[in-house]
Amino acid sequence: MGYCVNHFVSPSIIASAPLQPRNVSTTCLLTKPSGRRGCSSTVTSNMRRPSMDDAISSFTYRKFAHFAVEETKKHTQLSPSPLQEKFAYLSSMDGKAELQMHSFESPKIRLLRSLSIEGSDGVQVLDFAIFPRAEIDLPIFCANFFTTSVINIILLDLNPLHDVISQQDYKRKYYSHLIPLGHEYAELLPWGGKITSESLKFFSPIVIWTKFPPSQQKHDLLYSAFMDYLKSWLQLMDQASMDTDVSQVIANLEAQHRYLTWRAEKDPGHQVLRRLTGETLAKEIVRSFLFNGVDELSSKTFIDYFPEYKCDDGTVNQKRSMIGKSFESRPWDARGEFIGHTLLK
Repeated sequence: MGYCVNHFVSPSIIASAPLQPRNVSTTCLLTKPSGRRGCSSTVTSNMRRPSMDDAISSFTYRKFAHFAVEETKKHTQLSPSPLQEKFAYLSSMDGKAELQMHSFESPKIRLLRSLSIEGSDGVQVLDFAIFPRAEIDLPIFCANFFTTSVINIILLDLNPLHDVISQQDYKRKYYSHLIPLGHEYAELLPWGGKITSESLKFFSPIVIWTKFPPSQQKHDLLYSAFMDYLKSWLQLMDQASMDTDVSQVIANLEAQHRYLTWRAEKDPGHQVLRRLTGETLAKEIVRSFLFNGVDELSSKTFIDYFPEYKCDDGTVNQKRSMIGKSFESRPWDARGEFIGHTLLK
């Protein structure tokens, strides 16, 4: 679950944030493959599944997800994903946190999925992503928002499928015309601090990575950015054509699987899921829902893609960075040119 992609937010920031959601029923509608339910709580099989229209308040990340689904429907025919039957709604083990999940697909979208967590004292989470089908080399739409009563941790980007630092043609294809938009929001939502050099390869020149205290003005600005970025992604989708070049499709598939593999292994937001649902269910949500495809699109492992993380015993090194370098300020200039080589700390 990524309120932040990969390593760029310290896990301690998220893991120690107060999760004191409002009291809700301990009903769980996430069905395990064995037929058992995913939470140690009473199951009500005929409980109405909450819709995305329910309880959209003046500020709620469900409002963002609701807008995204409705806006996407204007551009393509969305159908419920098969995942929707399994991943829909559940409450935490202690009954104090509420999680809602929604998932869709379309001819050009392999998976549009949303996870929202809501609680009292201003605690809210949104993990929203759109993964294109392998026949299209579209970026991955990514919105990871984490809010408490004292801080907002925000990541919004069109994560590049291919390297925008070394592959200038890919950068020009999808980002050149969006640089002014990204620069405008980068001025309003300043850089949020360190990002490891390993993580940077998954970001684009228009990434919004920021932190700020809660305020209505900032929340309105974030909603505006979310809408603009989503509309930009949908326009790219409208213009994209399905590739028939087998080698390109394979390259796209591997690039998406590499991204999923990194996220499924290194996203520090998983700690919150473990606290809410337990280790087993958290792992299932991460690998089967949030980063669906990590176990299906390829047989390659994390070590296959990132051998520098291999320990002597063959396990994955848990360090945040093997290179030990990070970017404390924005590594792209106002023209979208990479200047990170001068900023590494």
